[in-house]
Amino acid sequence: MAGVASYLPATRRTSVEVEEMISASNPDLAFPQGIVEMMTGVRSRRVADEGVNASDLAAAAARTVLDQSGTLANDVDLLIFSSASQDMVEPATANMVQELVGTTCPVFDVKNACNSFLSGLQVAEALIKAGNASRVLVTSGEIPSRCIKWSVRDRDDFKFSFPGYTLGDAGAAALLVATDDESGIFHRSFQTVSRHWQACTIPGGGSVHPRGDEFSYFRSDGTALRDAFAENGTGILERALAETGTCFADYSRILVHQVAMPYLRAFLDVTGVPRDKVEVTLPELGNIASTTLPVAFAQSASRGGIQPGDNVMWIGLASGISLGVMCMTY
Repeated sequence: MAGVASYLPATRRTSVEVEEMISASNPDLAFPQGIVEMMTGVRSRRVADEGVNASDLAAAAARTVLDQSGTLANDVDLLIFSSASQDMVEPATANMVQELVGTTCPVFDVKNACNSFLSGLQVAEALIKAGNASRVLVTSGEIPSRCIKWSVRDRDDFKFSFPGYTLGDAGAAALLVATDDESGIFHRSFQTVSRHWQACTIPGGGSVHPRGDEFSYFRSDGTALRDAFAENGTGILERALAETGTCFADYSRILVHQVAMPYLRAFLDVTGVPRDKVEVTLPELGNIASTTLPVAFAQSASRGGIQPGDNVMWIGLASGISLGVMCMTY
């Protein structure tokens, strides 16, 4: 992994402002002041301006990682856009990213909810190992703030829309290159239990609901989602440690997908992941979907928390339900 970069929109929206927006859209809805931060631990999040698209955020991060790694756009031989968000249903958003970045290679999208970026890295690594590519640019642009339902019908609708009030926007990119040294990815494992797919959805835009604004909002049953992850247990993480012969102490940083601080604390308690190893992004950035892990990487690396030669563990958790663990030496 030659480099990882992130891009954060300049506009910051606090949880106080979120609650003001909810109240303005629902004057008859009563809820305790401060409930968003109290229930989720999210104080603020970044929000993309109108007219800024998922491809713009991805391209901004992509240009940064190319600059940082000293790589010319023409030297990239594959570009992947890996994100839950997209500019439009067709064509693949990777085309818009390529046009903005200036690469001239084959492109395609990979989508796997909040594990999209991790899945994109998996595909990129596989294609490099197969000899089909040597420099792959994996990008993501997440704008879930546009899927928030501000005007709700009743308290039940408020409950299922509530997880959306944690959402923030961000862009990220990573450059993967072929190498013959000791750095790189040395473990990857993925697990999916699809029977829980209905716990978290944005149902519009596909064949089920091709039209209708009411289907374009983020809707999640937080309790069902938490129980689904608990049901899957910690086996995938335990196997990753066993197969690599490592322990948590061997990793400089551990990157974990984050949706709410109570969920993150519960995850750490159950898995035994040390709190001081985890790069926490949630309080100031909110749930930034598939960009959580690369943004956490870039955030840590910018202040020296991750340096060349360090081991880093990526832990992905996504609706679907899918889980992923990737271990690498930077």
